[in-house]
Order: sequence, then structure tokens, then C-alpha cells
Amino acid sequence: CLMISGLQHFRFCRRQGALIHIEQQWAENLRTVEGTLLHERAHNEHLRESRGDLLIVRGLRVQSLTLGLTGQCDVVEFRRDDTRGVTLCGKEGAWLPYPVEYKHGAAKQDGSDALQLCAQAMCLEEMLCCEIPQGALYYGEPHRRTEVDFTPELRQEVTDLLIEMHDLYQRGYTPKVKPSKSCNACSLKELCLPKLLRSRSVSAYLRGAMEDEP
Repeated sequence: CLMISGLQHFRFCRRQGALIHIEQQWAENLRTVEGTLLHERAHNEHLRESRGDLLIVRGLRVQSLTLGLTGQCDVVEFRRDDTRGVTLCGKEGAWLPYPVEYKHGAAKQDGSDALQLCAQAMCLEEMLCCEIPQGALYYGEPHRRTEVDFTPELRQEVTDLLIEMHDLYQRGYTPKVKPSKSCNACSLKELCLPKLLRSRSVSAYLRGAMEDEP
């Protein structure tokens, strides 16, 4: 199974996603460290809260055999809903899952956070046999939630990206570098080496060296 976190990496950059999830390469920077600390707090599986019609579960592991996907939700709020909800062991009534993903910093413009959250919801739906219409992204910089609707278009984007990811993973293929402004913020830029694209290829270098020989 692929990791849910890989959706965000592949959406940001196909090469970054392949370096992390196919070649198993990783490097830290300030953003990744701060993000890890934020997730460690959210993933405390021993913290469960129950407040009347709200049950909060942290670090819930999820999986979809249909999508070939697995991962862990930061927070899942189970809200009392006798119409659309599902039964939970040890709890009376019916409860509707509402996934919440914690993100360091501000909202991204590429939609990758929403894709990751939607994938979590799709896994929960398969596991619990229910329909989850919405979830939320919590951003550390503005300290507020952004609600995400799991539309048919967003679900299809998740499915399409996963098909591409599975294909690359099965072939063990890492896409070539495509330098952009995003490279400066990438923790893998020293491993990816996007600047080398501007240099001559090895074959061009060898041809030039041979032509220079007497």
C-alpha cells in the first residue's frame, strides 16, 4: 500500500514524491521539523476526549484496499448523527466521522492538503461503510480551521493521482527534475540537485572532452 502522506508529496512535485516514497530518501529543514512536532502532538493515540455528542480520536490508523492506501489521521471527530452515522463499539447511537488534518504554517495554494484529507475520508468510508461529506484542515499560522467539502471532483483527483503513483511505484521510476520556484522551499533540493539540469549532460561533456584532445 502507498502512504497517504505521499499524495501531498506527489502533488507538490512528482520527483520529490518518488525520491521519498520510491528511493526512500529524506532530508529535514526547519519546516519539516516544525511539522513533525505538530503531528507528534496530534498523533497521541492515548488521548481521547468525549464531550456529549462529540468523540475525539487521535492518531487513528486507516486503510483502503480498493485504493491501495494506508496512513494515519491526525484527529477524527465522531459527531453524533443518528441519520448518517455508524455505530461504534461501546458507544450508544450513531456517529459520523469528521477528519481533521493539522498543518504547520499557512494554507497551500496547490490543493495538496485537501487531497490528503479527502484520501483519509475515503479510507474511513471504506472501513466504516459510511459517507463522509466534509472534513477540516487546521493551519498553525492563522490558528484556525478551513472546512473542506469532499466533492466528486476532489475524490476523482485523489483517484487519478493514486493511479499515477501506483504506476511509478511499480516501475520504480523517479521522474526527471523540473526546476521551479518551489525548489527553494524543498527539503530535498540538495539530494534532488535541480541545478544540474542547467549543466551539460554526461554525454555532451564526454563529446566535448574528446574533441579537445589532440
